[in-house]
Amino acid sequence: MSTPSRPTAADLDGLSYEQARDELMRVVQQLESGGAPLEESLRLWERGEQLATVCQQWLDGAKAKIEAARPPRQD
Repeated sequence: MSTPSRPTAADLDGLSYEQARDELMRVVQQLESGGAPLEESLRLWERGEQLATVCQQWLDGAKAKIEAARPPRQD
């Protein structure tokens, strides 16, 4: 498996939820295998954190759209 290069903001901005999720899963698998040197593991961890943020942004956006489409509650 190859080591990801230093991500840039543009690198993450264009990712769909599915792309970010799939890459995050690959990063987690690499980290769980335990075979990477410390420096590479740190790069993978940073990339995973960034990808998790992208996924959360997509999910938050979807939740906001769903809530906006719901009719107001009649409590």
